[in-house]
Amino acid sequence: MVRVKPFAAIRPPKDLVTEVAAPPYDVMNSREALAMAGEKSLLHITRPEIDFDPIADEHSQPVYDKAVENFRLWKLRGWLVQDAKPQYYVYAQTMGMRTQYGFVLCAHIDDYAKGIIKKHELTRKDKEDDRMVHVRIQNANIEPVFFAYKDNAELGAIIADTVSGAPEYKFTDENRFVHSFWVIADDAVIDRITRLFNTQVEAFYVADGHHRTAAAARVGAEKRAQNPHHTGEEEYNWFMAVCFPQSHLAILDYNRVVKDLNGMDERTFLRALEEDFKVTLVSEPRYERPARPYEPADLHNFSMYLGGKWYSLTAREGRYDDEDPIGVLDVTILSQLVLDKLLGIKDLRTDKRIDFVGGIRGLDELSRRVDSGEMKVAFALYPVSMDQLIRIADTGNIMPPKTTWFEPKLRSGLAIHSLD
Repeated sequence: MVRVKPFAAIRPPKDLVTEVAAPPYDVMNSREALAMAGEKSLLHITRPEIDFDPIADEHSQPVYDKAVENFRLWKLRGWLVQDAKPQYYVYAQTMGMRTQYGFVLCAHIDDYAKGIIKKHELTRKDKEDDRMVHVRIQNANIEPVFFAYKDNAELGAIIADTVSGAPEYKFTDENRFVHSFWVIADDAVIDRITRLFNTQVEAFYVADGHHRTAAAARVGAEKRAQNPHHTGEEEYNWFMAVCFPQSHLAILDYNRVVKDLNGMDERTFLRALEEDFKVTLVSEPRYERPARPYEPADLHNFSMYLGGKWYSLTAREGRYDDEDPIGVLDVTILSQLVLDKLLGIKDLRTDKRIDFVGGIRGLDELSRRVDSGEMKVAFALYPVSMDQLIRIADTGNIMPPKTTWFEPKLRSGLAIHSLD
């Protein structure tokens, strides 16, 4: 079972939350962060390179020093204030007609080491190292990780009861997503939440934030090794997460665009696809201007944009294994039968000929990048399900890179966890 505990969050006063809260550090570049950051924005802490003119190297020591100084100043000025006692929190995100409700809590680093916190992606050491620096210098988890857990009726009832009251925060962000946040201060409810997680929830599943999770666990282990009086009760044994019931979450598609056809012309490429796919032209400019995008209809059906036209690609029988949790994935089918076999793209992490487009940007973004001449062909995939993600994590398998896209992203600055 998972181990959880409440914590005394460092967070903005109610009247400052919209000025302090910000998108996560990794969804924008430095110039975008500079354009968005107001005086009190958390971006001055998570992207402190924007405080230099010109914008500085985000990995330089002066930038790290600036991050620490800004965090200190935000607390000194009262823009971030620590709660008086450890509590749980409920964080809700609304996108369109769908709302997901999650507990904000602390998870234990030992659960990550033991595999009770389960991952579905590989991490890169350089990215782990970068996130470690930020946790270490701030002695805090500034931004939460995003976990899922299998639905639990009693925990669901606590969420329902909590959100029946007025939220501490409620605001709409620049993407028209609504963020709401409640504080659970009742000691009896706090104890019940701890007991339910510790006795009834078998695992957490990393939805988003694999590198931050790994970095938090590594910093905790580092602090243990440095503390000759370590007892196991120290705050550094824990890190901050927002944990959502599985049924609340939906995974969006994560699509691919490629710069060239590996030396083939369009006709040759289309003929080559026929070996493994049923290829159907579904829309083209002479009938519709521009051609109407085609959205994949089901598993093993793909859409492709090439030469101003949208095609449906359906993988032929025998080209995949529905009993293999990895082989059944459409990202695997596309990678093996198209990207590798036809286009010569062997490593999705390092090949410069391929790029990835989150489903939140829509299919029009795929056609735009091809029509601009930047890319030659685009592929849209049917989204992975939460059941697939959990099956892969439970069997110890790893998804191919860039498989899942979760939206909305967690807003940073609603809660910070100090390691002191």
